[in-house]
Amino acid sequence: MKTAASQARQNSTTDFLPLEGTDYVEFYVGNAKQAAHYYMSAFGFQALAYSGPQTGHKDRASYAIRQHKLTFVLTTPLRPGNEIAEHLNKHGDGVKALSLRVPDATSAWKETTSRGAKSYLEPVVLKDDDGELVMSGIHTYGDTVHLFIERKNYHGAFMPGYRAWSNPHFKPIDTGLQYVDHCVGNVGWNQMNPWVKFYEDVMGFKNILTFDDEDISTEYSALMSKVMSSGNGFVKFPINEPAEGKKKSQVEEYLEFYNGEGVQHVALATNDIVKTVRELMSRGVEFLQVPTSYYDDLLDRVGQIDEDLAPLRELGILVDRDNEGYLLQLFSKPVEDRPTLFFEIIQRKGAKSFGKGNFKALFEAIEREQEARGNL
Repeated sequence: MKTAASQARQNSTTDFLPLEGTDYVEFYVGNAKQAAHYYMSAFGFQALAYSGPQTGHKDRASYAIRQHKLTFVLTTPLRPGNEIAEHLNKHGDGVKALSLRVPDATSAWKETTSRGAKSYLEPVVLKDDDGELVMSGIHTYGDTVHLFIERKNYHGAFMPGYRAWSNPHFKPIDTGLQYVDHCVGNVGWNQMNPWVKFYEDVMGFKNILTFDDEDISTEYSALMSKVMSSGNGFVKFPINEPAEGKKKSQVEEYLEFYNGEGVQHVALATNDIVKTVRELMSRGVEFLQVPTSYYDDLLDRVGQIDEDLAPLRELGILVDRDNEGYLLQLFSKPVEDRPTLFFEIIQRKGAKSFGKGNFKALFEAIEREQEARGNL
């Protein structure tokens, strides 16, 4: 029988794209200074690094913020007529780059482009007094990209081109967010399977879960989803596409307002979801709410759990179980005025699934929000 260590060694020798996890998520936003302040104030991130005219980048400003193993970069254009400004004009605020840490960014680029990926950034070595970092990138769905980040020889605050940034008078207490659990992409009609094949062929991912329109549907709308995972399970990308329904689905609404395919939500892991959600709510983060009747037979559906039911009911936290344990999750409302990007807060107690048992209640909550916006 193989031990976990021997299996990991085998994976490292056979996996042509060994991923060490999510390095950072980069958002293109209209005002990076204010966006950084929002995520620090509301979500508990700390100031990490800054890039802009003072560091040699004349066309943009970027703020890197961090909480435990979770890093966001907020980037804004300083002038019109560049890629960032055009992205904002088309999509509004949203995720541009899902950046993945790799042991060799040059190899990652060669392996993926040789398998059909469209290059976004040829391997480049960035240097400063704290060492060197290698970066490369490929295109994925819509205008989203994957950056490959090799930082084994870099010891600075974030990366060359940035300088350490802090505000001694503003250090928000963290909210317990730990790392990126998964990132979900919304793609157009009949585009899920082509992108599943992309992740299989180009990046060596496996399809570990499939949800059809019977699994994810309400009286009015439906969607389909497939979960793609790297070989070691460190990176997971569920991919959604619309399905036929009586009214407009949440994916259709996203595609309309984002003006194309893109990242629908980023799931953020916590070790204590009750504490995290209570803290986020106290700072103004708004969450979807399911009817309190959801909790009437919750324990009959999911079995015994460690948590008290009262705070889960109070905060609207959802629970689901699979063969390996259970999970607790809650979804924010969109964090932009366009009904596009939102966040999921998730705590896993052994479960490796994505809350299939909560889909109906969750989608009905989303549809109530869509109806209020006049978009259902």
